[in-house]
Amino acid sequence: MSAVLVVHGGAWAIPNDLAQASVEGVKAAACGGFAVLKAGGSALDAVEAAVMGLEDNGVFNAGHGAALNTDGEVELDSIIMDGRTLGCGAVSSVKNIAHPVSLARAVMEKTSHVMLTDRGANLFAESIGVATVPTEALVTELERTEWKKNKTYMAGVVEDFNAQWAHDTVGAVAVDRAGNVACATSTGGIRNKMVGRVGDSPVIGCGGYADNLSGAVSCTGHGESILKVTLARLILSHIEQGKSVAEASQLALQYMGDRVKGAGGAIVVSPSGQWSATFTTERMAWAAVEDGVLWYGLEPNERKKEQLSQ
Repeated sequence: MSAVLVVHGGAWAIPNDLAQASVEGVKAAACGGFAVLKAGGSALDAVEAAVMGLEDNGVFNAGHGAALNTDGEVELDSIIMDGRTLGCGAVSSVKNIAHPVSLARAVMEKTSHVMLTDRGANLFAESIGVATVPTEALVTELERTEWKKNKTYMAGVVEDFNAQWAHDTVGAVAVDRAGNVACATSTGGIRNKMVGRVGDSPVIGCGGYADNLSGAVSCTGHGESILKVTLARLILSHIEQGKSVAEASQLALQYMGDRVKGAGGAIVVSPSGQWSATFTTERMAWAAVEDGVLWYGLEPNERKKEQLSQ
C-alpha cells in the first residue's frame, strides 16, 4: 500500500509576515518525514523525523522558537504514539531539550511509563545521554520581543484566544507501507502561560492519538478546549462510526466550538491512506506527501500541490 505523511505547523491567526515561512517550513518537514517512509522506515520513525524538523525551525512554537511563560522561560511538551502497539511516550515542562519529541519516544521505549515531567524528564534525559542545550539557545529574538509586549496573560479567555496566543503546536501523522500509523505532537505552549501550565499536546487522546484500527491524529489549537473534549480521540471515535477522516475532523472541531467555544485544527490519516487537514482558526500551515505529490495549504479550503521528483 502507499505511504502517506501529513504535518501541521499550528492552527492560529498566522500573520502575513510569517505566512510564507510557515508554509515553506511544513513543506520541508513533510518531505523530510516522507523520505523516511520512502526509504522503508516506519510511520513512527517518519513522524519523529518530521517533528524534529519543525522543532529545529524557529518559525514554529516547538523546540527552537518556543513560546515563553510568564517568567520568560521555555517549557516544552511533546507526545509520540505507535498505532501498532498503542505504545506512547510524552514529556512536559522540559526546559533545555532541543527535540522533546525524541525524548518522548525514549520515554515510550525505555521506561514503563507514559509521561515524565519537568525535573524528572530532565533527569531521565541525563540518564540516557540525551544532550541538553542552553535554554537561551531555544529562544528566538522574535519570541523574546513578543513576550515583552505580552507580559499580561488573561487566563480563561477562549473567545479571543487567537489574539493572545502567538504561534502554536506542530505535529505529524503517517501511515507506512505495512499499514501501521503513528502520530507526534510538540509545542512550547501558550505565550505568557502560567509557570507549570501543561496543555493538550502531551496528553494521550487530546493532543494526539494513534491506533491501527482507526487512524492517527495530531491536534492543534486552544489547549484547554482540546483537553475538555479529548479532541484526538473524539475524531477517531467518529471514524470508528463510519465517518471519513475529513468529516470526522469537521464534526469534532465543530463540537469543540459549539460546546466550549474553542477553535483549532487536526491532521488525520487512516490505515488505508485516507488523510485530511482541517481547521476552524483563521489559518493553519499544513503539508502532506502521497504518491509523489506534495499537497499544502494555509488558508481555509486551500489545497495546492507540487509534483515531487522520483
